[in-house]
Amino acid sequence: MTSTNETKNLSQAVREPVAGLDRAIRNASRHLLSMQDPEGYWWGELESNPTMEAEFLLLTRFLGIDDKETWRKLTNHLLKEQRPDGTWGQFYGAPGDLSTSTECYFALKLAGVSPEEPSMKKARDFILSKGGVPETRVFTKIWLALFGQYEWRGVPTMPAEIMLLPNWFPITIYDFSSWARATVVPLLVVLDRKPVKPVPKSAAIDELYPLPRDRTDYSIKRPARLFGWETFFYAGDIVLRHLEKLPWKPARSQAIGKAERWILAHQEADGSWGGIQPPWVYSLMALNVLGYPLDHPVMNKGVQGFTSFSIEENDRLKVQACVSPLWDTCLTMIALLDGDVDPGHPALTRASSWLSEQQILTGGDWQVKAKGVSPGGWAFEFHNDLYPDLDDTSEIVMALDRVAVLDDDVQRLAIDRAVHWLLGMQSHNGGWAAFDKDNTNVLMAKIPFSDFGETIDPPSADVTAHILEMLGQLGYTSDHPAVSAGLEYIREEQEPDGPWFGRWGVNYVYGTGAVLPALRALGEDMESAEVRIAVQWLREHQNDDGGWGESCVSYVDPEYKGRGPSTASQTAWALLALLAAGELDDDATRAGVGYLLRTQLDDGAWDEPYFTGTGFPGYGVGQKTADDDPELYRSHEMPAGFMINYHMYRYCWPLMALGRYKRQLAREPWPAARAPKGESFYAWAEPAKRPSNRLHRFLKIW
Repeated sequence: MTSTNETKNLSQAVREPVAGLDRAIRNASRHLLSMQDPEGYWWGELESNPTMEAEFLLLTRFLGIDDKETWRKLTNHLLKEQRPDGTWGQFYGAPGDLSTSTECYFALKLAGVSPEEPSMKKARDFILSKGGVPETRVFTKIWLALFGQYEWRGVPTMPAEIMLLPNWFPITIYDFSSWARATVVPLLVVLDRKPVKPVPKSAAIDELYPLPRDRTDYSIKRPARLFGWETFFYAGDIVLRHLEKLPWKPARSQAIGKAERWILAHQEADGSWGGIQPPWVYSLMALNVLGYPLDHPVMNKGVQGFTSFSIEENDRLKVQACVSPLWDTCLTMIALLDGDVDPGHPALTRASSWLSEQQILTGGDWQVKAKGVSPGGWAFEFHNDLYPDLDDTSEIVMALDRVAVLDDDVQRLAIDRAVHWLLGMQSHNGGWAAFDKDNTNVLMAKIPFSDFGETIDPPSADVTAHILEMLGQLGYTSDHPAVSAGLEYIREEQEPDGPWFGRWGVNYVYGTGAVLPALRALGEDMESAEVRIAVQWLREHQNDDGGWGESCVSYVDPEYKGRGPSTASQTAWALLALLAAGELDDDATRAGVGYLLRTQLDDGAWDEPYFTGTGFPGYGVGQKTADDDPELYRSHEMPAGFMINYHMYRYCWPLMALGRYKRQLAREPWPAARAPKGESFYAWAEPAKRPSNRLHRFLKIW
C-alpha cells in the first residue's frame, strides 16, 4: 500500500485509464438494465452470516413446523459456509466466531449431523478453545435456553414492566433504536415465560461446556470498570433477579398485555416485524408462548412471509436478514444516470413510478420524538411502513429529482413531502440518524442485556452527508439553518487525520466517500483544509493495484483503518470523494479508474466477495468510541458486529464513479447542479437546537 503523495510506479494502462472507459460504462449500464424487475425495481441479495440459517432452523423446531426437506437445504448451506478450520464467521475472511459457530453447531446437530463428523469435531474443538457455551453472547444463550441447552438463570434480566414506563422516564422502549425496540419487546414476553422446547438427547450439546453443566458458573459477567453505568446496571440486574423470584408481580400481566398488543400492531404487510430477522423470529416465538396457534392470521402471515426473504439455489436454502429493494433501486438509478442512460429511459421512468408508489404517508414509532412532523419517507424493504429510512429517503429523492417523467407535479409533491419529513427528523446536534430523531440515550448500551450490537441510533456522518448532498442537489446552501447545523456536525465528526467514520458502510473510506460529494453539492470550498486533509488521507491509503479497500476489522482495530484488499465498491467511494474534491487529473484518481476498468468482468459487472456494508459495528452505541474504551470489543471476530455484503454494490457504485469521471473529463457540471433556492423556501424549517459546546463534548465522551 502506498504511503506518500509522490507519483506511483504504475503501468501505462493504469496511468491512462480513459481507453475503454466508454465501453466499461456501456457494459455496466447494460448489465444493470438487464437486472430490473418488470415492476420497476432492482433487488440484489443481502448476504450476512450463517446465524440467519441456523436460527431459522431452530425457529421451525420451536414452532413445530420443521420438515426434512427444509432442514436438508439449510444443512447444506451451513456446511457449505463452514471454513476448513471448522468455524463459522461474521463476514467473508473473518476469524471464526464463538457464538456464530455455536449456533451453527447446535443447528446441525439438531438436524441430524453426527458430532463425529470431522467438520463437527473441528467446530467443537474451536468452540471449547474459546471458552465454550458460557462465553457466548446473550442472544446465543437465549437460543440455547429455549431448547434446554443453557440455564435461563444465566441470561440477563429484562423486566416486562419497562413497557409501562412513561416517555419522560430515563429509560423506555423508545430509547432503544428501532431495530432493538422491535427485538426487545417480544423478548420481554419470552424472558418472562422462559419456555423450553426439549430436543432429543442426540441433539444435546453438553460437549460444548468446558465443565459439566451442573458445575458451570451461570452468573452474569462483572463489568471491567469498577465504577460507571455498566456496574450500576450490573448491580441492578442482581436486584431484579431477586425480585423475579417474588410470587407477586402486580404490574406484570398488564405489561405483558401491552407488549402483546404492541407486537400485534407492529406486524408489517409481508408478515415481518421491522423488516428484519431478529424481531421477526422473536415476535413469532412470543406469540407462540402466549398461546397463538399457527393458523392464527398473524402467525400464518408471519411464517409464510419468510419465503420472500429466502433464496434457494444449488440445493441450498439461504435466509436473508433483510431485503433492500428500495435502497438497491435508488442507487441503481443514480448509477445509470451518472453513466450513459438518458433521464427519460423507460427503465428509469418505470423505477420512478414504482418508487413514488412506495412513499410512506402514514405514521410510525419515529413520531414519538418527532412530534408534529408529517410523514414522507421511504423504507429500506418492500414493507416496513412503521420505520422509514432517512438514508434511503435522501438517495431516493436524489434519484427521482433527476429522472424525466410525464407527471412532474406528482414527483415534485413526493420530493417536497420527503424534504419536509427529513428536515423534521434532524437531531438536535445537527446530524441525522437512520430511523429516529435524537435516539441517543447511551444508557441503553450499558445494560447487561445489550451485547448484541447497536442498541441506539445516533446521527452519523454518512447519513448526514447523504441528506446534505440531497439538499445541495435541490438547491439548498449553507445559508439554510438545517444545512448550516448539518455542516457543523460534519466538521466536528472529522477524524484528526482527515477521514470520516462510516456507520453504515465499511468504513472510513465509506464515510469520506459520502462527505466530500455532499460538500461539493452544497458549493462548499473544496480547497479548504478539511477537504485537503481528507484527500491526502485517501491518497495515502490507496493500494498498489490502484484500488482502495478496507477490512471490517477497522471497526475494532485502528491498524486496519483504510486498509484491506481492494474492492470495486470501496474504490468507487474513494473516487467519488476525489472527483468531488476536484482531483480529476490526479494520479490517484487515474489509478483508481484504471483499477475498475481492469477488474470489470466481461458481462459488465465486478466480483466482490468482501463485505463492505455495515449493520452493527458492535459498539452498542452505534458510533465511534474511544480507542481506549475497556468495554469495547477488540477481537477481530467482531462478536457483536453485523456486517453485510450488498450484492448490488459491486454493480452500482463503480458505474457511478466511472460515469462521474467521464462527465468531469467532459467538463460537465456536478450531478443535477442548479441555482440555489431562496431563503424563503421551506421557511418553516427551524434550525437545529444544538446543545452547548460543553454539553455536546460531554455527550460525545459518553
